Amino acid sequence: MSEASLAIGLLTHSVNPRGGVVHSLSLAEALAAQGHDVTLFVPARPGEQLFRPAKCEVAYVPVKGPEHDIVSMVESRIDAYFMHLEALLRSRRFDILHAQDSISGNALATLRASGAIEHYARTVHHLDEFDDPRLTAYQLRAFVEADQLMCVSHLWCQHLNDVYGLHATQIQNGVDTVRFTPLASAQDNEVAVRLGLGNGPVVVSVGGIEARKNTVRLLEGFLEFRRTHVNAQLLIAGGASLLDHDEYSRTFHALALAAGLNEQTLKILGKVADDDMPSLLRLADVVAMPSIREGFGLVALEAIASGTAALVSRIAPFTEHLGEADCVFVDPFDPASIAKGLSTALSFHADHASIPARFSWAASAARHAHLYRTLLTQPELN
Repeated sequence: MSEASLAIGLLTHSVNPRGGVVHSLSLAEALAAQGHDVTLFVPARPGEQLFRPAKCEVAYVPVKGPEHDIVSMVESRIDAYFMHLEALLRSRRFDILHAQDSISGNALATLRASGAIEHYARTVHHLDEFDDPRLTAYQLRAFVEADQLMCVSHLWCQHLNDVYGLHATQIQNGVDTVRFTPLASAQDNEVAVRLGLGNGPVVVSVGGIEARKNTVRLLEGFLEFRRTHVNAQLLIAGGASLLDHDEYSRTFHALALAAGLNEQTLKILGKVADDDMPSLLRLADVVAMPSIREGFGLVALEAIASGTAALVSRIAPFTEHLGEADCVFVDPFDPASIAKGLSTALSFHADHASIPARFSWAASAARHAHLYRTLLTQPELN
């Protein structure tokens, strides 16, 4: 006899395709496909929509201003989440509410403290460092008070244990190998023309210009790489973040200006339409992810599934789930290593066919459902 389906609320922090948001949406869809009643909660300003249509119920949490700075933004979104869920829970029951971020995690912590819910789960993708102690406190509360903790890498499970004495269960990410495939589509050429891609090597970075993405050192490595590949292009996609990266971005642009890079060589794409992302990863010669802090690094897996060489940092969590046959490893703190890695990646071929068996959203959803049932029936094990 099959187990009964669960009523699950998954909570994410943005409509934009950040790694944690992609994880939340993909997990929600996989759980729904396995017969669970799943609602994905997403904070949104008036008129905002999730970055792509979802194959599950989506509930938008209304967000209002003013948000003068990051602290006011975080606090207003915590309040919006709390008020929305407090009202909803008067007429609707969930077996599990699962926060994927600190904003929704704080709202659930307050709901539990008020008696509106009995427990909540939290996935820690990675932790950030803040100058403002209020943000640090919000981040801490969101996972310390959770009844069940998960991480997508051993790195962060170990961090939570070593620093906070907390047990977190490692759960795997998946990759959508229907969307991300080496098979060319009619849209690829249209995207290439629209983006002005030339004949030289195309290096793509996803995630915007951020310190943890190591974008400045990537640019330094790219400049060295261009000495022998003069027609190379660097495309930076994404970057819609709730955090303030302005100072780091100014350093990046100052370096690009000093190097004389024009808009043909360095393309800051910003938010890329979701329908264009598979084409962008296929069109790239290298997808570069020399990050110095990641929760998992899902884009690298999507690149490999697309038949494109991935350049990643030789640090965890990349080294946990990728090997020498999967990608090109570099020292993220050495631009010369990044430059050499870009050259090596041009002739590197990974086995994209190995990805589906190793990284499945269906398997991840089944594992999540098992953990949820453990929390419901044996809370002392969490």
